[in-house]
Formats: sequence, C-alpha cells, structure tokens
Amino acid sequence: MDPAEKLVSRYRELACSAPEGIWFAPGRVNLIGEHTDYNDGFVLPFALERRAVVAAGHRHDDLIVMHAADLSETVELPLSDLSPGREGWAAYLAGVLWVLREEGYPIAPATLVLTSNVPLGAGLSSSAAIECAVMAAACDLFGLDIAPMERARLAQRAENVYVGAPTGILDQAASILCHAGHGLFLDCRTFETTDVPLPLRGQGFEILVLDTRTPHSHVEGEYGERRATCERAAAILGVRALRDVTDLDTALARLPDELMRRRVRHVVSENDRTCAALKLARKGRLADLPPLLNESHASMRDDYEITVPTVDLAVETALAHGALGARMTGGGFGGCIIAWCFSGQAEHIGSAIREAFEKVGFQEPSWFTAVPADGAGRLS
Repeated sequence: MDPAEKLVSRYRELACSAPEGIWFAPGRVNLIGEHTDYNDGFVLPFALERRAVVAAGHRHDDLIVMHAADLSETVELPLSDLSPGREGWAAYLAGVLWVLREEGYPIAPATLVLTSNVPLGAGLSSSAAIECAVMAAACDLFGLDIAPMERARLAQRAENVYVGAPTGILDQAASILCHAGHGLFLDCRTFETTDVPLPLRGQGFEILVLDTRTPHSHVEGEYGERRATCERAAAILGVRALRDVTDLDTALARLPDELMRRRVRHVVSENDRTCAALKLARKGRLADLPPLLNESHASMRDDYEITVPTVDLAVETALAHGALGARMTGGGFGGCIIAWCFSGQAEHIGSAIREAFEKVGFQEPSWFTAVPADGAGRLS
C-alpha cells in the first residue's frame, strides 16, 4: 500500500472519516555550521527528500488523538491536559499544539496520524520534521496566519520546553524554509535567511549521507553542557554570544581553562567557515567547499569533542576512498556523516565504509544520496 494511502486508512480507522488534509515536513542535513545556532551564529543546512507526513482533521469531542502509523501506537489526551513533561514520540506532536495554545492561538480537538522515513537518532532532525509537519497541519486546520520563521520559532520552543531538548533554531528553520536545489544560510540572531544555490548535479557532485547507526540523544547532558560552557564563556568575554567574538586569539587568552578555550575556538572558527561557504556557493565555486567540511570535522573532533569512533572511522574511510570532503552532521555523539564526492561515487564510498565497519565489529551503516528539497507544505 502507498504510504499516503496507508496514512489515510489509519486515519479512517481512528476517526471514522477521511482526514481534512495531509501535510509534510522534511528532515535536514546541515552542510556546515555545527553548534553555532545557539551561539547566535550562522548555519547552512538543506532539506532532505525524506520527510514526516501527518494526516489531520477536527474532532467533535475534547480529545487530541495521536497515532504513529510506523509503530501502531495511539496516544489520547484531553485538550485541557496538554502540558510539558511528557515523554515519547507523542510529545513532539502534543508540544506543537501546546505552544500554539500558549501563544494564544485557537486550538481545537483533532486527530493526527503520523508516519516518517527520516531516520531516528541520526542527526537528520527527525524530531523537527515531526514538529514542523504538525505545525503546517495545525496552521491550515485551525486557520492560523503564522509567518514561516515564526512557525520555526514556535516549533523550536515546543522542543525546548515541552520535550526538554535544548536545541537551537537550525532544525525547524531548515524544515520549514528550505527550497529545492538550495541550501539555507541562516543568521540565528536576526533570523535573516538567504537561499544558497547548490547545483550539485550540474557541477558533477553528489552528497552521500551515511547513518553510522550510533544513536544519540540531545536531551542527555553532553549537548546541554556544551551550550552552558559557551554561555559562561560569552559572559566572561563580555559579549552577548560567541558570535560577537572578533579577535579569537585575544578572546582565548582571557578564558580560564583549556576546555573552555577549545569550545570557543570551535564555535568562532565554525562561524567563519560557514560564512566562507556562503561566499563560495554564491560565486558558484562548489568545488572549493569540501576542504571546509574537513576543517569542520577536525574542529568538532578535537575542540568540541562531539564525534565518536564510528563517525571518525566513517569520515576517514570516505576520504580514503575518493570523497573530496567529509564531516559529521548534526548535534554529535553519533548519527550521520556527509561526504562530498564526484557524481557516481557515493555507492562506492558507502560500501567502503560498510567494509571498514565490519572489520572492527561496528553495526552495519546505511546510506543514501541527498538532494536539496523543499521545506514543509501540504500534500493534499
């Protein structure tokens, strides 16, 4: 059965009627700009063709009924019981409705049926894809006039407050605002965006996305610890955020310990790399982007210390088998890498990484070739 047909069928089983619409939102790959978003910095993601899809419609009782078609699980709760602190997949749906109600928007009982092919825990923003698909559904279903970036901000708040994950705005902005064939350069302070042409195929390139099958969790302490360290460093340096550091050497000399210096060096240099990537892409010089990916990975590995052995081996193997550039993508401690390569090389590189993993006993990875896709919208 076609996934959309399956979704409609599940909806009919729950609601005894057809859904009023079907909405989607994609996962994303961050080309460059890691852990810069919560430092008021710059990021350059693009949306994936893999997406979360939600069928939705009004109800005539007081319930929010949420069903995960991929898990065959249903969660029901009264609309009045929406409150932070819930766990599990349903929190990402309920959180969006909660934040809209908190902001004063009229939310009514509804049935929501979810499916997604964005890999979970892989650093491809599976949670943001769910949130942004629900956001798109809610805005149409309840007649809410909310600008795209404000939708992203509200979805981020749902994840921060309702779910309890201290993520920045990158994931939700990419899932909502991206356009096919383009990356999205985002200033995370001003929320100004620039569409960045990425004519990969036209210039003979492709991007491999490989899931190392090393799950990670942003809700656990490592992500939050790094964010807190950045905030302490900004306070010591007397700046609003690390984005405002202009003289890195002077700033590092003022910091009290080597750990904090490494964290700050990554954020400041990563912002510089992201801005450099924007300039190159605007000039159509995609061939000059891969070295920035390599520098970014080294910085995440050595200064921010967010890579793990599976990720490092995948990057090293990709480069050894023809990739022009490779880096971890996402929040870290597992998840995916991206490898920038010539067209037709992705399958060869993915197979080489699989063989390398097999030799050392790591779990078999999975991979696909990424194509920059559109952000959230309505399917029917």
